[in-house]
Amino acid sequence: MPSSRRVSQLLDLCLWCCMKNISRYITDIKPLPPNIKDRLIKIMSTQGQITDSNISEILHPEVQTLDLRSCDISDTALLHLCNCRKLKKLNISSSKENRISITSKGIKAVASSCSYLHEASLKRCCNLTDEGVLALAVNCRLLKIIDLGGCLGITDVSLHALGENCPFLQCVDFSATQVSDDGVVALVNGSCAKKLEEIHMGHCVNLTDEAVEAVLTCCPQIRILLFHGCPLITACPPWFLTPPTLVQCGTGISRNRDHSREVLEQLVGPNKLKQVTWTVY
Repeated sequence: MPSSRRVSQLLDLCLWCCMKNISRYITDIKPLPPNIKDRLIKIMSTQGQITDSNISEILHPEVQTLDLRSCDISDTALLHLCNCRKLKKLNISSSKENRISITSKGIKAVASSCSYLHEASLKRCCNLTDEGVLALAVNCRLLKIIDLGGCLGITDVSLHALGENCPFLQCVDFSATQVSDDGVVALVNGSCAKKLEEIHMGHCVNLTDEAVEAVLTCCPQIRILLFHGCPLITACPPWFLTPPTLVQCGTGISRNRDHSREVLEQLVGPNKLKQVTWTVY
């Protein structure tokens, strides 16, 4: 009798063959049971084979995780998520180039149907606007992680909405967006203030020392704070008592050692701050 491992390998081989000949078998996929579809979704998403035209046949109501980073999709694909009401994790980030085919229309459709969403990774969806984030914040109040890095249309409106509506938010990335101090202050004074552990706000050209100080004074659980590439944040901000030791970190300078670290730890409480980086101009 074949071992379970061999059966699993045989199943994956069959699903791989199905993916390679998707046009031939597309009508046979829809009735497959959820556990088989989940494996097919994983294989196809990894290979970038899920598209606007086939996603409706592949999805099923029990889907909880959907990683479409490598797939060429648009708002059309997101509209098909209306039946995936148990979805908890959605990743449509782009690792390299901007993704122009995803807009607030698609994100609003997801938000209206997927109220149990915990993670939304939307990095470099450059045509996403505050309208889409507002829909997520209002409808998906269980959000813990949201990545808006490189979403050029995002402003303070999005941070206000997240602060007001997402009490469980732990990690937020709004690097390379149009946000200002006002948005950051609203976020860290919102319902998620005591939950926030990680904030990425690098390359936000409108941020000043006020934003950083607000994070450090309002978020006792903060562990990671990245604000490199923010030219208006000073080299010796008031929340440091003496110049710290400089440690080279990536393309900028990370000030995260010696007295500066002691001061940061005092500001955020007894818990340990793991990483803080910024650029010296």
